[in-house]
Amino acid sequence: MTTQREAAFEPEDLARLFVRYARAGDAEGLAALYEPEAVLAYPPGQVTIGRDAIRAVFEKMVTMSLPPPGPEETLPTVRNGDLALTSTRPADNTGGRVQVARRQPDGRWLRIIDRPELPR
Repeated sequence: MTTQREAAFEPEDLARLFVRYARAGDAEGLAALYEPEAVLAYPPGQVTIGRDAIRAVFEKMVTMSLPPPGPEETLPTVRNGDLALTSTRPADNTGGRVQVARRQPDGRWLRIIDRPELPR
């Protein structure tokens, strides 16, 4: 059975949807926010390439006993045509999170590069 999920029609929607799916323990929903060949700079010091590999990382993460992520302060988005640079300031003051997203032909935005943590 396929689950219908909300799509990101603005690049800023991606951070909000990420929090929603993470809180729900929805690894498939998290992975759906990424293009099929996206790059995730996680776990720390490693690079995960492709939606299937990213899904596997999220499947491990949602089973860990971590506090659920909360909404984070969204910083201004920088756009250039169908590309957008988004970022948030983590509530735990761990540095910053940055992502590059691309508008899809159907108008949705998906992440193509994601660096969840930048050291301070």
